This record gives sequence, C-alpha cells and structure tokens, in this order.
Amino acid sequence: MSHTFTPTRRKTLKMFAGLPLLPLGAGVSGAGLLSACGGDGDAPLAPAFKSASFTPMAAPTLASPAAMATTTVGSALKVTYSDESTQTFNLAYQPFFITGDLVADGKGGKLLAGGYYDIHNQPIIDQTVAGAKRQFFSDSPDGTSLLTVPNAKVDGVKGKPVFAVVQFEYTTWAQDGKTDMYGKLPSPIAVLTLDQDQTTGKLSLVKYHNVDTSRVHGLWITCGASLSPWGTHLSSEEYEPDAFTAAGNAQFKAYSQNLYGSETAANPYHYGHMPEVTVNADGTGSIKKHFCMGRISHELVQVMPDQRTALMGDDATNSAYFVFVADKEKDLSSGTLYAAKVGAGFSIDPAAGSAAPLTWVKLGSATSAEIENLANTLKPADIMSVQAKDPGDASYTKIVANGKTEWIKINPGMDKAAAFLETHRYAAYKGASMGFTKMEGTTVNARDKVAYSALQNCEKSMVTGDAANVPGNGIAIPKALKAGVVMALNLRGGQKDTAGAAINSEWMPVDTKALLAGEDIAADALGNTGNPNKICNPDNLKFSEKLRTLFIGEDSSQHVNNFLWAYNIDTKQLARVMSIPAGGESTGLHAVDEINGWTYIMSNFQHAGDWGAIHKGVKDQLDPLIKANYKNKFGAAVGYLTGSTKQPAL
Repeated sequence: MSHTFTPTRRKTLKMFAGLPLLPLGAGVSGAGLLSACGGDGDAPLAPAFKSASFTPMAAPTLASPAAMATTTVGSALKVTYSDESTQTFNLAYQPFFITGDLVADGKGGKLLAGGYYDIHNQPIIDQTVAGAKRQFFSDSPDGTSLLTVPNAKVDGVKGKPVFAVVQFEYTTWAQDGKTDMYGKLPSPIAVLTLDQDQTTGKLSLVKYHNVDTSRVHGLWITCGASLSPWGTHLSSEEYEPDAFTAAGNAQFKAYSQNLYGSETAANPYHYGHMPEVTVNADGTGSIKKHFCMGRISHELVQVMPDQRTALMGDDATNSAYFVFVADKEKDLSSGTLYAAKVGAGFSIDPAAGSAAPLTWVKLGSATSAEIENLANTLKPADIMSVQAKDPGDASYTKIVANGKTEWIKINPGMDKAAAFLETHRYAAYKGASMGFTKMEGTTVNARDKVAYSALQNCEKSMVTGDAANVPGNGIAIPKALKAGVVMALNLRGGQKDTAGAAINSEWMPVDTKALLAGEDIAADALGNTGNPNKICNPDNLKFSEKLRTLFIGEDSSQHVNNFLWAYNIDTKQLARVMSIPAGGESTGLHAVDEINGWTYIMSNFQHAGDWGAIHKGVKDQLDPLIKANYKNKFGAAVGYLTGSTKQPAL
C-alpha cells in the first residue's frame, strides 16, 4: 500500500543542517536546534532558506577603548525563510589560538603557533634580547583555507575532522622591539586539524602541523590565499625580489641568512611564484610551487569554476590583471599566461556608466618544471639587459615597472624566460596595461559570472601626470583615491588574444567597472582619514554563493580600526561585520558555504598596535590594552566568526 511520509518537526529541523547558518551555540544549525526541541510530534514541513542579510555594527570609539583594542563583533546574520519568517544569529569571534601559543603537534608534544623554521626545519631563534633567546613567531597570519579530505582520520577528533591551512606572512619586529624583521624570515605555513562538533558546529584545534617547505626553496612573504575548486590551498609570494639588485638588497640577504645560513644562498628567481598545499588524510601537508603562473607580486589567486582559469591579484605599483589558463583541469603545472590591456573609459567611480573593455596579451606558455629549471640555471643578465637611464640605443625599450622607469633589451631566445621570471618587465615590454596600484584580492561570483578585484589604493601609477603613470595604457584617473575601490569584471568565453589567437577559457574577464569605492576625508575626531562608514583600502575579498555576499577585509592606514565588511550584491547593502584591533589589518578571509552542513567565515588579523600618524589620538590609551591582549603586541589571532541565538520553545 502507498504511504505519504510527513517528516516530524525534529527530523525537519535536522534537515536544516545543510542550510547556510553559522556554527556554535544551540540553535545555529538544524543539529543545534534539536537541543531546544521537546517531543517528536508531527509538524508541517519547515520552510526553506530563502536569503540572508547582515545587520551592521557601529565602529568602536574611545568611549569603549577595550573594544578598540581587540576583535569586536556587534553584527548579526538575519535569515529569511520561504514563508517570510526570519531568524537572527548574533555573531562573535572565536580564535583557535594567538600566535606564540604552544599548541598540540598530534604526537604528544607542542609546537609554537606561527613559529619560524629554516631550510632544515630547525627553529629560527631570536637572539636580540640578551639572556632571553626564543623562537621567532609571526604577528601576521594571513591566507587561510578551510577544507575537508576524503577518509580523513586524526587521533583526538571526536566529531568530524576539518582542516585549516594557515600561512604566516611575516613578523614585524624582533623581540627587542627595534629590529625590523619584515620579509627577513621564510614564511611558515601550517595545517590545523580541527574537531567539528556535529551538534554545535564548533571547531576545536586538535593538531598543528608545520609544512616542510624545503622542497620549494622556502616561502617568501605569503599574503592572501584561496581554496582551489579541487580542495587545495593556493598560497602566494608577493613583492618578488628584484633579481638585478638582490645581491645588494639587505632584506633579501637577511632572508637568505635566516633560511640557509648564508647571505648568498637564496636565488631570487625562486620567489614570487604560486605555492599550492595539499592536505593529507592524517592532517599533514605537502607543498609545490607553480613557476609557470608568472613571477609577480602574487596576492590572491582565484580559480574559476572551470578548474583551469586563474585570475591573480598583483600587489605592486604598476600592477596588472594577470590570468593563467591551465592546460588541464585541477592541474596548474602547465598552461598559458596572459596580461590585460585596458580600453577606453576606465573609471574608479561606481556611478560611472560603462565598463572599460579588457583585451589580453599572451605572454607565453610553459610548464612549471621548465621554468623552475630556467630559474635554477639563469642569471638576470642571461635574460635581459636593464638600464636605469636612457642608453640612447634604439634596441632598448622604455618601460615602467614596479614604480620605476627603465630601458630593457631582451636577449635572443630569452622571451620565455623573460615572460615567466621577469614577468612585470616583460608584460610592460609587450604592451600590457601596467598601471594599477596595489591590486589585492580577487574572488568570483560564479552564478553571475562576475569576478571582483580589490585596488587597495588608487594613486601613483594610476594618476595622470605621475612619474609611474604610463600615458595611453588605459589606466589614468585625474585624482588619487587613497581609500581604494573594488572592481567588478564580467567573465565570458569566446575571447581572442591581441594576436588573434583563441583563448581556451569560458571565464576570461572582458571588462572592468568600479563596484564600491572608499572616500578620503580630512581627519575626523578619532583620526580616520577615510570615511569610517565606507570601505577603505580593500584587501582580502571572498564571495559566498549561498549568502550572495561579497566579504571585504581592509588593510588600511586610513581607518584607526580596520574592518571586515559584508556587501550583498543583490540588495546593495553594505554592513560592517567585525572590527580589528587598532593598528591591525584584517586578513585570512575565507567564506565557506558548507562543510558537513555548516557555514563559516574565517578571519585573522595582523600586527595589532602597529601605530601610524592616524593613531596619535588613541595610541597612549590603547597601547597598554593591546599589549595585554596580544603578547606585548607580538601575537595575533587565527580564528573564525561564530553565531548563536536563543530558540523559542517548540
């Protein structure tokens, strides 16, 4: 006989586990809701998730200095269901650790969170304070990916194992507080094994594994990161060291000394590439570098849903849109590199009418193995000649790269080496539009086929008349906007490069238009020189398909506190979600739509209490609070946003 099944209220609520709600606390997912249920009586089928919006928080002020000196969350997530009923989840921040904490290594021992290691995986020791030697650890955690691995099994996990890959960009100071350490240590990268409670969604740290980076020559200034569609962590190496001046570069020599024990052992051509971390089922990880994706100031790579096309951030003066199209899906070890030419109509005004068209210059095709071999064997002078002054020789081409005007000449047969090892110079030589300033994060809205790209500052090379601006390259604004913008790029197939050859991708950017802009202001009473109610100096970008929300993390020297923002691309509503400790930077952003029925927003911060001119009115009051919160300002948090609410009786 036939039977019509009507799910009980309890069973219906458990179905909600697949909906995009935040973790932690009774009632935040279907599983959590069960704790509020009484009997198992029948009830009508519960309404389906329809949409979500964020209720903004106010910026903290000196009326509450404690709020300015820590991660402060006063926002909420409001969920609307198909019957127009709503539910609100109050947000909070949950750290896994503060860098410098001792955390479990999964073997019965302890490791220093964010600790630095040399090429032999030995701790690098800070000896700047007599009688108080200690291992260096980072105050600047950055790119983070949350992921799962099939058949994962790690001792100590009681719920389900979830993994986070976290990279540590740099440390600001040695413990003497005087020795500048920026870029002088090899960036560590770690795999965190997290125990996901299946009742609450809460994530708890079980194991910390430091990834061995010796096989990729160590890592250089790892900044933003993303999760690949196939579940690996795509890292970054920004501000590639200039190979022509590395021998006299004090920063690079110190890096080499700390990594190899020699000022001359490190090869600049080994840095400025795109590392990829694969997590193993036991919570360990392995790493490789892709040398064929261009040696640029890699910031944040976004691989499109085709699992082949990668739009790359390029955090430099005279930066560009770069796209890499892999030969095979899920494999970035070979492919073709392109740089964009920007057409007429470029604007950073969101109210401007049309978008500026983009066409694509092919720089070359290569495998990672062949470019790594070139990096191992070639010296800079083998590839090209570079002159700082006009040599009066017609065989040289004038370019502007990395904020400098130069004259270059490519040696015969060295175009491929130039394209992949001297990418900024070669892209300028080939006529790409090398005119952006500090292009940071990238992300994609797959449903609408729109990518988003952050321009942290719109100044210098972007401004007409500036020495770094290249007339005729399509990027020329009449006045600087230090507060920056977020650009939107439509994605299409059927494109051809500037030589007329077909581009084998359905996800190429075809134009660029301003979506959101900050606003420069005269300093307000707190010290902000960017409007505190607008984005300022956007850096990390991540898009949630389920929430239809673009998340924006700031790296701002114009906001006294940097913020994490949520922008709903349908309603056009911008909401401040979290405030970072004053003097710090919002990093490690990762919006995770669903892991075992739970949604997470990962977020870290860097260098709290790194004071600038805008902080003169708050420094004296906040400095002791931040020192007390974060290991005398040497520590920083790695964690995620959580949600909680009280449920009505059922």
